[in-house]
Amino acid sequence: MKILIVGSGGREHALGWKLQQSPLVSEVISAPGNPGLAAIGRTVAIKAEDARELAAFALREQIGLVVIGPEAAAAAGLADALKQVAIPCFGPSKAAAQLEASKAFMKEFCVRHGVPTAEYKVFDEAIRAKAYLGDREAPFVIKADGLAAGKGVVIAETRREADAAIDEILFMRKFGTAGQRIVIEDFLPGEEASFFAICDGETAIPMVAAQDHKRAYDGDKGPNTGGMGAYSPAPIFTDKVRDQTMEQIILPTLRGMKAEGNPFVGVLFAGLMITPAGPKLIEFNVRFGDPECQTMMRRLTSDFAPVLLAAAKGELAAAPPLEWDARPAVTVVYAAQGYPDEPLKGSVIRGVPQADTVPDVVVFHAGTRMDSDGLLRADGGRVLNVTATGATLQDAVNSAYAGVNRIDWPGGFCRRDIAWRALT
Repeated sequence: MKILIVGSGGREHALGWKLQQSPLVSEVISAPGNPGLAAIGRTVAIKAEDARELAAFALREQIGLVVIGPEAAAAAGLADALKQVAIPCFGPSKAAAQLEASKAFMKEFCVRHGVPTAEYKVFDEAIRAKAYLGDREAPFVIKADGLAAGKGVVIAETRREADAAIDEILFMRKFGTAGQRIVIEDFLPGEEASFFAICDGETAIPMVAAQDHKRAYDGDKGPNTGGMGAYSPAPIFTDKVRDQTMEQIILPTLRGMKAEGNPFVGVLFAGLMITPAGPKLIEFNVRFGDPECQTMMRRLTSDFAPVLLAAAKGELAAAPPLEWDARPAVTVVYAAQGYPDEPLKGSVIRGVPQADTVPDVVVFHAGTRMDSDGLLRADGGRVLNVTATGATLQDAVNSAYAGVNRIDWPGGFCRRDIAWRALT
Protein backbone atom coordinates (compact mmCIF):
# COMPACT_ATOMS: atom_id res chain seq x y z
CA MET A 1 0.00 0.00 0.00
CA LYS A 2 0.91 3.64 -0.33
CA ILE A 3 1.26 5.57 2.92
CA LEU A 4 0.79 9.33 3.19
CA ILE A 5 2.58 10.99 6.09
CA VAL A 6 1.25 14.43 6.93
CA GLY A 7 3.76 16.92 8.34
CA SER A 8 7.24 18.30 7.77
CA GLY A 9 9.24 17.78 10.96
CA GLY A 10 11.68 15.38 12.52
CA ARG A 11 8.85 13.24 13.89
CA GLU A 12 7.47 12.76 10.37
CA HIS A 13 10.92 11.96 8.93
CA ALA A 14 11.39 9.32 11.64
CA LEU A 15 7.97 7.78 10.92
CA GLY A 16 8.72 7.74 7.19
CA TRP A 17 12.14 6.19 7.82
CA LYS A 18 10.53 3.39 9.84
CA LEU A 19 7.48 2.79 7.63
CA GLN A 20 9.45 2.57 4.39
CA GLN A 21 11.17 -0.50 5.88
CA SER A 22 7.86 -2.40 5.88
CA PRO A 23 7.28 -5.07 3.21
CA LEU A 24 3.62 -3.95 3.19
CA VAL A 25 4.53 -0.45 1.97
CA SER A 26 5.08 0.25 -1.72
CA GLU A 27 5.60 4.01 -1.39
CA VAL A 28 5.89 6.64 1.33
CA ILE A 29 4.56 10.05 0.29
CA SER A 30 4.71 13.09 2.55
CA ALA A 31 2.86 16.38 2.62
CA PRO A 32 4.48 18.83 2.72
CA GLY A 33 7.56 16.85 3.76
CA ASN A 34 11.18 18.00 4.07
CA PRO A 35 14.53 17.16 2.42
CA GLY A 36 14.93 14.05 4.58
CA LEU A 37 11.50 12.74 3.59
CA ALA A 38 12.21 13.66 -0.03
CA ALA A 39 15.07 11.15 0.05
CA ILE A 40 12.55 8.45 1.05
CA GLY A 41 9.75 9.20 -1.41
CA ARG A 42 7.63 11.84 -3.09
CA THR A 43 6.70 15.05 -1.34
CA VAL A 44 3.65 17.12 -2.26
CA ALA A 45 3.19 20.81 -1.51
CA ILE A 46 0.00 20.57 0.55
CA LYS A 47 -0.08 22.11 4.01
CA ALA A 48 -0.74 19.83 6.95
CA GLU A 49 -3.79 21.90 7.96
CA ASP A 50 -5.44 21.70 4.50
CA ALA A 51 -7.74 18.79 5.34
CA ARG A 52 -9.90 19.00 2.22
CA GLU A 53 -6.99 19.07 -0.22
CA LEU A 54 -5.17 16.27 1.59
CA ALA A 55 -8.29 14.08 1.51
CA ALA A 56 -8.73 14.78 -2.21
CA PHE A 57 -5.08 13.89 -2.86
CA ALA A 58 -5.35 10.67 -0.84
CA LEU A 59 -8.41 9.67 -2.84
CA ARG A 60 -6.74 10.37 -6.20
CA GLU A 61 -3.60 8.46 -5.22
CA GLN A 62 -5.50 5.51 -3.68
CA ILE A 63 -3.61 5.90 -0.43
CA GLY A 64 -3.90 2.85 1.84
CA LEU A 65 -3.16 4.67 5.10
CA VAL A 66 -2.73 8.29 6.18
CA VAL A 67 -0.58 8.95 9.24
CA ILE A 68 -1.15 12.31 10.93
CA GLY A 69 2.05 13.84 12.29
CA PRO A 70 1.36 17.28 13.79
CA GLU A 71 -1.43 18.20 16.16
CA ALA A 72 -2.54 21.06 13.90
CA ALA A 73 -3.63 18.58 11.20
CA ALA A 74 -5.73 16.63 13.70
CA ALA A 75 -7.28 19.82 15.07
CA ALA A 76 -8.11 20.90 11.49
CA GLY A 77 -10.31 17.81 11.05
CA LEU A 78 -8.13 15.77 8.66
CA ALA A 79 -9.31 12.44 10.09
CA ASP A 80 -12.93 13.53 9.63
CA ALA A 81 -12.31 14.50 5.99
CA LEU A 82 -10.62 11.17 5.30
CA LYS A 83 -13.48 9.26 6.91
CA GLN A 84 -15.86 10.83 4.40
CA VAL A 85 -13.87 9.30 1.53
CA ALA A 86 -13.31 5.95 3.35
CA ILE A 87 -9.53 6.21 3.65
CA PRO A 88 -7.99 4.70 6.81
CA CYS A 89 -6.39 7.33 9.01
CA PHE A 90 -4.09 6.92 11.98
CA GLY A 91 -5.00 10.00 13.97
CA PRO A 92 -7.90 11.40 15.99
CA SER A 93 -11.03 13.21 14.88
CA LYS A 94 -11.27 16.95 15.42
CA ALA A 95 -13.49 16.34 18.46
CA ALA A 96 -11.08 13.82 19.99
CA ALA A 97 -8.12 16.13 19.26
CA GLN A 98 -9.53 18.54 21.87
CA LEU A 99 -7.54 16.52 24.40
CA GLU A 100 -4.54 18.48 23.14
CA ALA A 101 -6.12 21.44 21.36
CA SER A 102 -7.63 22.74 24.62
CA LYS A 103 -5.90 22.27 27.94
CA ALA A 104 -9.08 23.43 29.68
CA PHE A 105 -11.04 20.67 27.92
CA MET A 106 -8.42 18.12 28.92
CA LYS A 107 -8.47 19.15 32.58
CA GLU A 108 -12.27 19.13 32.73
CA PHE A 109 -12.30 15.70 31.06
CA CYS A 110 -9.85 14.38 33.68
CA VAL A 111 -12.13 15.56 36.48
CA ARG A 112 -15.16 13.88 34.84
CA HIS A 113 -13.38 10.55 34.46
CA GLY A 114 -11.16 10.40 37.52
CA VAL A 115 -7.80 10.74 35.75
CA PRO A 116 -5.15 11.89 38.27
CA THR A 117 -3.83 15.37 37.43
CA ALA A 118 -2.89 18.62 39.18
CA GLU A 119 -5.52 20.97 40.66
CA TYR A 120 -6.29 23.84 38.28
CA LYS A 121 -8.36 26.89 37.38
CA VAL A 122 -9.19 28.41 33.97
CA PHE A 123 -9.12 32.17 33.32
CA ASP A 124 -9.73 34.56 30.45
CA GLU A 125 -9.06 37.76 32.43
CA ALA A 126 -5.63 38.74 33.75
CA ILE A 127 -6.99 40.45 36.87
CA ARG A 128 -8.87 37.33 37.99
CA ALA A 129 -5.89 35.10 37.21
CA LYS A 130 -3.53 37.24 39.30
CA ALA A 131 -6.04 37.38 42.14
CA TYR A 132 -6.23 33.57 42.15
CA LEU A 133 -2.49 33.36 42.76
CA GLY A 134 -3.08 35.35 45.95
CA ASP A 135 -0.92 33.89 48.68
CA ARG A 136 -0.22 30.64 46.82
CA GLU A 137 3.39 29.54 46.89
CA ALA A 138 5.70 29.43 43.87
CA PRO A 139 6.47 27.83 41.50
CA PHE A 140 3.39 28.57 39.40
CA VAL A 141 2.44 26.62 36.26
CA ILE A 142 0.75 28.81 33.65
CA LYS A 143 -0.40 27.39 30.30
CA ALA A 144 -1.94 28.84 27.17
CA ASP A 145 -5.16 26.94 26.56
CA GLY A 146 -4.65 26.27 22.84
CA LEU A 147 -1.96 24.87 20.55
CA ALA A 148 1.36 26.70 20.95
CA ALA A 149 3.88 24.25 19.42
CA GLY A 150 4.94 22.98 22.84
CA LYS A 151 6.02 26.45 23.97
CA GLY A 152 2.85 27.66 25.70
CA VAL A 153 3.85 26.62 29.22
CA VAL A 154 5.58 28.86 31.75
CA ILE A 155 6.89 27.58 35.06
CA ALA A 156 7.24 30.80 37.02
CA GLU A 157 9.63 30.68 39.96
CA THR A 158 8.34 33.96 41.46
CA ARG A 159 5.08 35.87 41.67
CA ARG A 160 6.55 38.59 39.46
CA GLU A 161 7.38 36.05 36.74
CA ALA A 162 3.86 34.63 37.02
CA ASP A 163 2.23 38.04 36.64
CA ALA A 164 4.43 38.76 33.62
CA ALA A 165 3.50 35.42 32.02
CA ILE A 166 -0.22 36.07 32.55
CA ASP A 167 0.10 39.50 30.91
CA GLU A 168 2.12 38.13 27.98
CA ILE A 169 -0.39 35.38 27.23
CA LEU A 170 -3.74 37.02 27.97
CA PHE A 171 -3.05 40.70 27.32
CA MET A 172 -0.15 40.81 24.83
CA ARG A 173 -1.32 37.64 23.04
CA LYS A 174 2.16 36.10 22.87
CA PHE A 175 0.63 32.87 21.53
CA GLY A 176 -2.14 34.47 19.48
CA THR A 177 -5.56 32.85 19.69
CA ALA A 178 -4.03 29.94 21.62
CA GLY A 179 -3.79 32.34 24.55
CA GLN A 180 -7.39 33.51 24.75
CA ARG A 181 -7.63 31.49 27.95
CA ILE A 182 -5.04 30.22 30.38
CA VAL A 183 -4.90 27.29 32.77
CA ILE A 184 -3.15 27.81 36.08
CA GLU A 185 -2.38 24.56 37.83
CA ASP A 186 -0.54 23.38 40.92
CA PHE A 187 3.11 22.52 40.48
CA LEU A 188 3.72 18.78 40.75
CA PRO A 189 7.04 17.67 42.28
CA GLY A 190 8.75 14.69 40.71
CA GLU A 191 10.40 13.64 37.47
CA GLU A 192 8.80 13.94 34.03
CA ALA A 193 8.32 11.12 31.53
CA SER A 194 6.62 10.74 28.16
CA PHE A 195 4.46 7.67 27.60
CA PHE A 196 2.69 6.60 24.41
CA ALA A 197 -0.15 4.18 23.69
CA ILE A 198 -1.53 3.13 20.30
CA CYS A 199 -5.35 3.33 20.35
CA ASP A 200 -8.20 2.29 18.04
CA GLY A 201 -11.12 3.73 20.00
CA GLU A 202 -11.54 0.71 22.28
CA THR A 203 -8.18 -1.05 22.60
CA ALA A 204 -4.85 0.44 23.69
CA ILE A 205 -1.41 -1.13 23.50
CA PRO A 206 1.54 0.47 25.32
CA MET A 207 4.72 1.63 23.64
CA VAL A 208 7.94 2.39 25.49
CA ALA A 209 8.51 5.55 27.49
CA ALA A 210 11.04 8.30 26.90
CA GLN A 211 12.25 11.37 28.72
CA ASP A 212 12.26 14.77 27.02
CA HIS A 213 14.36 17.87 27.76
CA LYS A 214 12.12 20.94 27.53
CA ARG A 215 14.41 23.76 28.58
CA ALA A 216 16.60 25.35 25.90
CA TYR A 217 19.98 25.20 27.61
CA ASP A 218 22.21 22.84 29.58
CA GLY A 219 21.25 22.19 33.17
CA ASP A 220 17.55 22.67 32.36
CA LYS A 221 18.01 26.43 32.07
CA GLY A 222 16.31 28.90 29.77
CA PRO A 223 12.84 29.02 28.23
CA ASN A 224 10.58 26.06 27.52
CA THR A 225 10.83 24.67 24.00
CA GLY A 226 9.16 21.96 21.97
CA GLY A 227 11.96 19.65 23.15
CA MET A 228 15.76 19.78 22.87
CA GLY A 229 16.46 16.06 23.10
CA ALA A 230 15.17 12.75 24.40
CA TYR A 231 16.28 9.31 25.46
CA SER A 232 14.65 5.93 25.92
CA PRO A 233 14.23 3.94 28.07
CA ALA A 234 13.66 6.31 30.99
CA PRO A 235 14.83 4.66 34.25
CA ILE A 236 12.11 6.47 36.23
CA PHE A 237 9.45 4.69 34.14
CA THR A 238 9.40 1.23 35.69
CA ASP A 239 7.05 -1.61 34.78
CA LYS A 240 4.99 -0.71 37.84
CA VAL A 241 4.66 2.90 36.66
CA ARG A 242 3.70 1.68 33.18
CA ASP A 243 0.93 -0.51 34.58
CA GLN A 244 -0.32 2.34 36.78
CA THR A 245 -0.34 4.69 33.80
CA MET A 246 -2.33 2.28 31.66
CA GLU A 247 -4.89 1.52 34.40
CA GLN A 248 -5.29 5.00 35.86
CA ILE A 249 -4.76 7.30 32.86
CA ILE A 250 -4.83 5.67 29.39
CA LEU A 251 -7.72 3.22 29.73
CA PRO A 252 -10.05 5.58 31.66
CA THR A 253 -9.41 8.18 28.96
CA LEU A 254 -10.20 5.71 26.20
CA ARG A 255 -13.42 4.65 27.93
CA GLY A 256 -14.38 8.24 28.66
CA MET A 257 -13.83 9.46 25.10
CA LYS A 258 -15.95 6.61 23.74
CA ALA A 259 -18.70 7.27 26.29
CA GLU A 260 -18.78 10.93 25.28
CA GLY A 261 -19.16 10.01 21.62
CA ASN A 262 -15.61 10.85 20.52
CA PRO A 263 -13.66 7.56 20.41
CA PHE A 264 -9.93 8.19 20.29
CA VAL A 265 -7.97 6.70 17.38
CA GLY A 266 -4.24 7.32 17.04
CA VAL A 267 -1.40 7.64 19.50
CA LEU A 268 -2.24 8.99 22.94
CA PHE A 269 0.80 10.75 24.38
CA ALA A 270 0.65 11.24 28.12
CA GLY A 271 3.07 13.78 29.52
CA LEU A 272 3.53 12.54 33.08
CA MET A 273 4.97 13.63 36.37
CA ILE A 274 6.16 10.63 38.34
CA THR A 275 5.35 11.69 41.90
CA PRO A 276 5.80 9.82 45.19
CA ALA A 277 2.06 9.02 44.94
CA GLY A 278 2.43 7.57 41.44
CA PRO A 279 2.10 8.98 37.91
CA LYS A 280 -0.02 12.09 37.38
CA LEU A 281 -1.03 13.56 34.06
CA ILE A 282 0.55 16.89 33.11
CA GLU A 283 -1.02 17.03 29.66
CA PHE A 284 -2.23 14.92 26.77
CA ASN A 285 -0.95 15.17 23.23
CA VAL A 286 -2.77 13.46 20.37
CA ARG A 287 0.27 12.66 18.24
CA PHE A 288 3.77 11.27 18.61
CA GLY A 289 6.11 13.39 20.68
CA ASP A 290 8.86 15.29 18.97
CA PRO A 291 11.71 14.41 19.66
CA GLU A 292 10.56 11.30 21.57
CA CYS A 293 9.25 9.71 18.37
CA GLN A 294 12.67 9.81 16.75
CA THR A 295 14.14 7.98 19.71
CA MET A 296 11.38 5.36 19.77
CA MET A 297 11.57 4.67 16.03
CA ARG A 298 15.27 3.87 16.50
CA ARG A 299 14.35 1.27 19.15
CA LEU A 300 11.33 -0.28 17.40
CA THR A 301 12.40 -3.50 15.67
CA SER A 302 9.03 -4.88 14.49
CA ASP A 303 6.98 -3.81 11.47
CA PHE A 304 5.05 -0.67 12.37
CA ALA A 305 2.79 -0.46 9.31
CA PRO A 306 0.33 -3.29 10.20
CA VAL A 307 -0.08 -1.92 13.73
CA LEU A 308 -0.96 1.59 12.56
CA LEU A 309 -3.31 0.20 9.90
CA ALA A 310 -5.03 -2.05 12.45
CA ALA A 311 -5.53 0.92 14.77
CA ALA A 312 -6.98 3.01 11.93
CA LYS A 313 -9.46 0.22 11.11
CA GLY A 314 -10.48 -0.53 14.71
CA GLU A 315 -8.75 -3.90 14.67
CA LEU A 316 -5.91 -3.29 17.11
CA ALA A 317 -6.75 -6.31 19.28
CA ALA A 318 -5.62 -8.55 16.40
CA ALA A 319 -2.48 -6.55 15.54
CA PRO A 320 0.98 -8.11 15.81
CA PRO A 321 2.90 -7.21 18.98
CA LEU A 322 5.42 -4.38 19.06
CA GLU A 323 9.00 -5.50 19.59
CA TRP A 324 11.78 -3.29 20.94
CA ASP A 325 15.55 -3.19 20.88
CA ALA A 326 16.81 -3.45 24.45
CA ARG A 327 19.57 -0.99 23.64
CA PRO A 328 19.02 2.66 24.64
CA ALA A 329 18.52 5.38 22.06
CA VAL A 330 19.19 9.11 22.25
CA THR A 331 18.11 12.13 20.20
CA VAL A 332 19.96 15.45 20.24
CA VAL A 333 18.06 18.38 18.73
CA TYR A 334 20.15 20.85 16.72
CA ALA A 335 18.25 24.16 16.77
CA ALA A 336 18.69 27.49 15.02
CA GLN A 337 20.12 30.42 16.95
CA GLY A 338 17.27 32.44 18.44
CA TYR A 339 15.03 29.44 19.08
CA PRO A 340 12.46 29.24 20.69
CA ASP A 341 11.63 32.94 20.19
CA GLU A 342 12.75 34.08 16.73
CA PRO A 343 14.99 31.45 15.12
CA LEU A 344 17.38 32.61 12.43
CA LYS A 345 16.42 31.05 9.09
CA GLY A 346 18.49 30.62 5.95
CA SER A 347 21.90 29.68 7.41
CA VAL A 348 23.81 27.00 5.45
CA ILE A 349 24.22 23.54 6.99
CA ARG A 350 27.05 21.23 5.92
CA GLY A 351 28.21 17.83 7.11
CA VAL A 352 24.91 15.99 7.51
CA PRO A 353 25.98 13.11 5.19
CA GLN A 354 29.19 12.82 7.21
CA ALA A 355 27.21 12.64 10.45
CA ASP A 356 25.10 9.85 8.97
CA THR A 357 28.24 7.76 8.48
CA VAL A 358 28.98 7.59 12.21
CA PRO A 359 28.15 4.04 13.37
CA ASP A 360 24.67 3.74 14.94
CA VAL A 361 23.75 7.34 13.99
CA VAL A 362 20.80 8.48 11.86
CA VAL A 363 20.11 12.19 11.28
CA PHE A 364 16.46 13.16 10.87
CA HIS A 365 15.55 16.43 9.17
CA ALA A 366 13.12 18.76 10.95
CA GLY A 367 13.23 22.44 9.94
CA THR A 368 15.35 22.23 6.79
CA ARG A 369 15.01 23.17 3.14
CA MET A 370 17.08 22.37 0.05
CA ASP A 371 17.54 25.44 -2.14
CA SER A 372 18.04 25.53 -5.89
CA ASP A 373 21.78 26.03 -5.35
CA GLY A 374 21.92 22.55 -3.81
CA LEU A 375 22.69 23.83 -0.33
CA LEU A 376 20.85 22.67 2.77
CA ARG A 377 19.56 25.54 4.89
CA ALA A 378 17.83 26.05 8.19
CA ASP A 379 14.11 26.73 7.78
CA GLY A 380 12.70 26.45 11.28
CA GLY A 381 13.44 26.45 14.99
CA ARG A 382 14.38 22.83 15.61
CA VAL A 383 16.31 21.95 12.48
CA LEU A 384 18.04 18.55 12.81
CA ASN A 385 17.65 15.54 15.09
CA VAL A 386 20.82 13.51 15.56
CA THR A 387 19.83 10.07 16.88
CA ALA A 388 21.95 7.16 18.03
CA THR A 389 21.70 3.76 19.67
CA GLY A 390 24.31 2.09 21.83
CA ALA A 391 25.03 -0.89 24.07
CA THR A 392 24.67 1.49 27.05
CA LEU A 393 23.06 4.88 27.40
CA GLN A 394 26.49 6.47 27.63
CA ASP A 395 27.51 4.77 24.37
CA ALA A 396 24.39 6.11 22.67
CA VAL A 397 25.07 9.62 23.99
CA ASN A 398 28.68 9.46 22.83
CA SER A 399 27.64 8.36 19.33
CA ALA A 400 24.96 11.04 19.06
CA TYR A 401 27.42 13.79 19.93
CA ALA A 402 30.00 12.30 17.57
CA GLY A 403 27.37 12.81 14.88
CA VAL A 404 26.66 16.35 16.06
CA ASN A 405 30.37 17.14 15.87
CA ARG A 406 30.49 16.17 12.18
CA ILE A 407 27.90 18.82 11.31
CA ASP A 408 29.25 22.21 10.23
CA TRP A 409 26.58 24.73 11.15
CA PRO A 410 27.67 27.99 12.84
CA GLY A 411 24.00 29.10 12.89
CA GLY A 412 22.93 26.29 15.21
CA PHE A 413 23.16 25.24 18.84
CA CYS A 414 22.30 22.19 20.92
CA ARG A 415 22.29 21.06 24.50
CA ARG A 416 25.34 19.05 25.49
CA ASP A 417 23.78 17.27 28.45
CA ILE A 418 21.03 15.11 26.96
CA ALA A 419 20.19 12.15 29.25
CA TRP A 420 21.98 13.76 32.19
CA ARG A 421 19.35 12.62 34.68
CA ALA A 422 19.81 8.96 33.83
CA LEU A 423 23.59 9.21 33.59
CA THR A 424 23.95 10.85 36.99
